[in-house]
Amino acid sequence: MFVLLALLATRTQSQTGSVLYGDLLVEDDGSGELRPLNYFVTLYSLNGYVVARQTVAPNGRYRFPNLADGDYDIVVDLENSEVARVRIQLHSPVIKTDFRYDITLAWKTINRQPLRPVSVTADDFYKRTEANQGTFEKAQQETNRKKFDRAIILLKQLVRIDPNDFQAWTELGTAFLATKNFEEAERAYEKSTEIRPKFFLGLMNLGRVRLMTNKFDAAIPVLKTAVEVQGTSASANFYLGEAYLRIKKGSKAVGYFYEALKLDPVGRAEAHLRLAALYNGAGLKARAAQEYAEFLKKKPAYPDKKKLEAYIALYKKP
Repeated sequence: MFVLLALLATRTQSQTGSVLYGDLLVEDDGSGELRPLNYFVTLYSLNGYVVARQTVAPNGRYRFPNLADGDYDIVVDLENSEVARVRIQLHSPVIKTDFRYDITLAWKTINRQPLRPVSVTADDFYKRTEANQGTFEKAQQETNRKKFDRAIILLKQLVRIDPNDFQAWTELGTAFLATKNFEEAERAYEKSTEIRPKFFLGLMNLGRVRLMTNKFDAAIPVLKTAVEVQGTSASANFYLGEAYLRIKKGSKAVGYFYEALKLDPVGRAEAHLRLAALYNGAGLKARAAQEYAEFLKKKPAYPDKKKLEAYIALYKKP
């Protein structure tokens, strides 16, 4: 089990684009238990798109260059589970800046037994030859540089050599998604989940690309599996709720939207809007007004704030 202990933020001037970097520090409780070898550090835009992803060793450093100003989520994953999520703001209107965010995690054990298994290689990380690992890392670097066409070439080469590399298939899907090639992205994610049916990242991204292409019925089974694999993922719960909402099964969507809000109250604040729409459609105007009010507490700069405030004033119970 991991606990997010500290977050250190510093900034220095940079002559190039804005850079986000930091150390992933993993503190040991001294129990002597086996520790994971690597973690996924993923940078998400607020609309849920993967901006960049890196594999980082414990006490190693992540680095995301050439970032536009805006708000992002840094997510640390281990064994298909999200162990840390940090909302950060990059705003440097005059001089581009290097932003440093150090994330410190503590490994906790109870009765000297890990709270979850640490079979990282078996569950999360694919064993490759040295040459294939080099190709995989080069592809990640190209993705980080937003050179998605180059990443696609490298990843296609990799899966031709080793078609069982489920991680490479997932990375290929993400590169295709970044170029808006939804058909190829879906095919790559499908291949990843065929090889490793419980691979959370492949499942969630497959569900997400099906949502984006209006394949709502097809999104539901994979997103249900994603939630079964990692119930602590706010994104997986939100996407599953969205899928049910789109096929007009609002009663099934409600629970997943509330779970997403419980897990990530600010990052998934838009779930309040979905709930409000459901309650409004059901004639429960006061409950809809309450959801709008909760949303505005978290997102006070929302562009349509005045419309929501007018609805709240009309229907909210005194």
